[in-house]
Amino acid sequence: MTAPNAEPSGTAPELADGGPRFGGRPVHQRLLALAPALAAEVMVRLLDRLPDYHALPPEQLRGEITRQVERGIRAFVEVMRSGVLPGEPELARIRESAARRADEGVPLESVVGAYHLGAQLCAARLLAEAAPADLPDVATAQDRLLGYLRVVSCAVAAGYVQERQAALGDEQVSRQALLSRLLEGGDPRAAADRAGIRLPARYLVLSLAIGPHPDESRPGVNRSVAARRKLRRLRAELERRTDGVPLAALAADGGPVLLPDDSPAPAPDRTALAALLDRLARACGAELTAAATTAAPAEVADAARLAADVRRVAEATGRGPGPHLLDDVLVEYQLSRPGPARDALAAMLTPLAGRPELLDTLRAFLTTGLDRRRTAARLQVHPNTVDYRLRRAADLTGLDAVRGPDLLTLRAALAAHDTRAPSGARGTASPSC
Repeated sequence: MTAPNAEPSGTAPELADGGPRFGGRPVHQRLLALAPALAAEVMVRLLDRLPDYHALPPEQLRGEITRQVERGIRAFVEVMRSGVLPGEPELARIRESAARRADEGVPLESVVGAYHLGAQLCAARLLAEAAPADLPDVATAQDRLLGYLRVVSCAVAAGYVQERQAALGDEQVSRQALLSRLLEGGDPRAAADRAGIRLPARYLVLSLAIGPHPDESRPGVNRSVAARRKLRRLRAELERRTDGVPLAALAADGGPVLLPDDSPAPAPDRTALAALLDRLARACGAELTAAATTAAPAEVADAARLAADVRRVAEATGRGPGPHLLDDVLVEYQLSRPGPARDALAAMLTPLAGRPELLDTLRAFLTTGLDRRRTAARLQVHPNTVDYRLRRAADLTGLDAVRGPDLLTLRAALAAHDTRAPSGARGTASPSC
């Protein structure tokens, strides 16, 4: 069983007889006599059953870790003798030891398991000597054993988690600094070195829009808590599904995501991207819409702005959840650029202002390949209603969706209308998220 720190165990104090007895002999005396052999056995079992300790240097195992095992056995002996659980000084040393193991990368389950392993071996040696007449003392010994493991396990977890939280905090700060540098432009190498991250040949740059989780609108459910849980699950799945270190600045409704991409392909793999988004959506329980492009680290800033624009165009033109590339919205993207032609095209639909049902019918009619029945099914109306709305839109705009010469103009007018920024936002820079 491991113990709190690297201090030498020292000379065994004289312990008064007390506590449970097996065969008339105090349990703690038997443990004290077996302590050297038990320490050696614990070390052998520890390396055999908890291979994570093999990652520690041999001199550390022979020195610090062995002394910790000896101290742990002595602390257990004292609990058996007096029934008094380890006090704050001992627990503080245990927390410090657990923090060192956390810093060394030993998993928490292995650190806790080492204490349990030592206690198990001590208990096995003692119980082998117990007779039926010793049953009350066996119960006392087991009670003290469980009490010892309870306080020690809590101390180990507290020290370990505190160290990991501090390390993760520093790691998160350095990752966010790298992400900011990449999104701002310039040379990111110094920020990558501080974060301990190898820059990939290129990044898959995503502009991600996250829909609401059903719990966010459920009566009686705290909306912010549901949103945080959604984001936590998404980030965890993103970490699991990404080779390398993903970088993201996500709010409840989305944000930029950079995924390392060392593949030779110069453009995003649509199939792989669709599969990733599907897994992320299932993990977080919300619809995801993403625009994607690839860029070398020094070009991420421009790529992030492009991805954000492509996503907004895809959303504005009703493309729905899933992956979207620039090639999917080339015409709409170009028509979304400010200029007199875009404004003139959008103005063609001004007569339909205040008639969203007519605009929705035009969009659906064009999206379904001019199929009135599919349009009716999508809008959940009768086909005759579709015919009426198309005629009404033609009367108001002079553009007939079923007349060939007007079709291209109508498509362009809808694209310009849907992608044009509100008047208060015109001329502003596009955010990178």
